[in-house]
Amino acid sequence: MSDTGNAPATPPLDRLIAGYHRFRETGWNPHRERWSQLGERQQPEVMVIACSDSRVDPSQIFDVDPGEIFVVRNVAALVPPFETTPGHHGVSAALEFAVQVLKVREIIVMGHGMCGGCKAALTQELHGAEPGQGGFVANWISLLDEARDSVAHQHGTTGRPAERAMEQAGVKVSLENLRSFPCVQQKEAKGSLKLRGAFFAISDGVLHLLDEASGEFAPVE
Repeated sequence: MSDTGNAPATPPLDRLIAGYHRFRETGWNPHRERWSQLGERQQPEVMVIACSDSRVDPSQIFDVDPGEIFVVRNVAALVPPFETTPGHHGVSAALEFAVQVLKVREIIVMGHGMCGGCKAALTQELHGAEPGQGGFVANWISLLDEARDSVAHQHGTTGRPAERAMEQAGVKVSLENLRSFPCVQQKEAKGSLKLRGAFFAISDGVLHLLDEASGEFAPVE
């Protein structure tokens, strides 16, 4: 007699395949004309730079259809500064494509609550770790070192107030680094590109927008 209480969980791939079948039935089949158009080209007006965190999917948060936003996700939603040194510049390449080829009109940097990358930057818990053991993450979030020092001085390095301050500071760092790219500078100066900062609070599901003049994030009404 089987013990249903100890039945094995459905394998992750099986759950994904089941979701794919639902998508084909309710998402793709009823909108074949739309998908046909997307097969020819994409024309998103907005680029969203967000965290890789599984809880903050920009397409779900903004409730958009495929083709509406061009999304780049990485640990802590970070943008590195413009540089021409040899290397694999994934975020920079995506930014260049969005701005120069797709000609997006807005770029939104969206941080979020309970961000593990920002918390690690704040506590420096991965400092000195070897690549493959946390070192890659530590090197990436070192982009926040200067902002981290300011947050730590004002709020300490533990607790939600400090963590949220770090999460929101991260958005400002990425906006500052975006403006180090010549293509962004030129288009923002001409008024053909707008940069915005946003913050999504996982705890209550509220989106906040940054007022760069005051440096404060305010909830969307």
